[in-house]
Amino acid sequence: MQPATPLRMGRIGYLNVLPIYHPLEAGIIPHDYELVAGPPAVLNDMMSRGELQVSSCSCFEYGRRPERYYLVDDLSIGSHGSVMSVLLLSRVPLRQLDGQTILISGETHTSVALLKLLMRNRYGLDVSYTTGSVTSALRRGMPPVAFLAIGDEALRLRNHPDYPYRVDMADAWMEWTGLPFIFGLWVISRAAADAGILPDDPGALLRAGRDWGLAHMDTILDLTGYGCPLSREELTFYYLHGLTYSLNSREQDGLRLFYEKLADAGMIPACPPLCFYSAR
Repeated sequence: MQPATPLRMGRIGYLNVLPIYHPLEAGIIPHDYELVAGPPAVLNDMMSRGELQVSSCSCFEYGRRPERYYLVDDLSIGSHGSVMSVLLLSRVPLRQLDGQTILISGETHTSVALLKLLMRNRYGLDVSYTTGSVTSALRRGMPPVAFLAIGDEALRLRNHPDYPYRVDMADAWMEWTGLPFIFGLWVISRAAADAGILPDDPGALLRAGRDWGLAHMDTILDLTGYGCPLSREELTFYYLHGLTYSLNSREQDGLRLFYEKLADAGMIPACPPLCFYSAR
C-alpha cells in the first residue's frame, strides 16, 4: 500500500551525519522520502507523535519507548573513544563541580542522561542541572561554571579559553566501561512498518548513504569545510576515527550496558530488547 502523503525521514541537523545524508540530499542515491532536519530532541518528539516514519533518533528515546520502534540494523552514531562533539566544559577542575550547577542543552536526551550517570556513578559528584542555550548564556555575559555542549556547538566551543577543563563524554564512558558509546540510532515507526506503507527497506537506503559517504570522504570534507571550526585534518579524524557509524556486536554491548545503567537509575522503565526491522 502506498502512503497518501509523502514518507518523512528525520535527519539530525549536525555535521556528524553528513556522510549518511549527503548522497540522499544530493540525489546521488534516489529515494521516496521527504527529509526533515532538526536537533535530536525535536526528532525524538516527532517520531513519538507519528510525524516521521524513519529517523535518526537518540538512543534514550528508543530506551524509553521501544514498543513504538524497530531499529535499523548496523547503523548508529557512536564512538570508541574521544568523540570530540559531546563535551563537558568547565571553568574549574572536575572535582570542584560538587555542589555546582551545570548548564545542559535541551537539544539532547542521551548526552544529558550519560552526563548524569557519570557525575553520580562514576565521579560521585552531587551536581544540579539547568537547561538552556549555551551560546546564548555566553553571549549574555552570564557564563555557567560548566556546561554540556553537543554537535556543532561542541566543535565550535571545545577550545574556549575560559573553560580549560574538558571531559569528552564518550571517552569517559570508554574509560568507565571499556565499551563504545552509542549516542544515536536510526529507528523505523512500528505503526508505519506494520501498515505496509514503506516501499523498501529504509535501513538499506541509509546504509547505502553511509557507505557512499565514507567512500567519498574528500567530497564530504569539501562540503563540511565551509564555516567549520575544524581543520581538514581534524575533520578527517572526526569522521573516520572519532565517530563510528556501525552497530555491530561490540557497539550493541555498549548500548545494552547503557540501558542497564539507565534502568538501574530509574531513568527508563526497563532495559529494552534490541528489535531490528526486517523487510517484508
